[in-house]
Amino acid sequence: MALQLNTVAIAGNLTRDPVVRFLANEQAVANFGLAINRRFKGADGTPKDDVTFLDIEAWGKTAEFVGKFLTKGTPVFISGRLKLDTWDDKDGKKQQKIKVVADDVKFTESKGDNEPRTGTPGNQRPSAQARDEGKSTSADPLAGKNGAPPANDEPPF
Repeated sequence: MALQLNTVAIAGNLTRDPVVRFLANEQAVANFGLAINRRFKGADGTPKDDVTFLDIEAWGKTAEFVGKFLTKGTPVFISGRLKLDTWDDKDGKKQQKIKVVADDVKFTESKGDNEPRTGTPGNQRPSAQARDEGKSTSADPLAGKNGAPPANDEPPF
């Protein structure tokens, strides 16, 4: 059997506040958008920007984490998998859309942000996956020495 792999690792900024719903079985699901920017030089040498917009879906504790700590504009790193949704529109025509199902969501710093990460609730939180699995967050780049939150004068990375 041929190797099959469905893994995605992306970083970008939220394009809208997450919407969190709870299903009848009390399972949380969060949906939000992500913009991924790519800067390059055009054929004429001028800088150009290309933006890719993706829909993201998170489940369970990861969805709750997203709903509690993320807002529009938040820079994040997401690892997960691709999922193809198919449905029939109101005219009976088949529609398809690819989205990312997030398994892990981490805060990142935006480029050029030299301020220490203090003051906002999500800045010193572990990733959703580490928190879900009860793992130590000492490997988290946002954690300080011995897994403690960084002091105000300690850079987060």
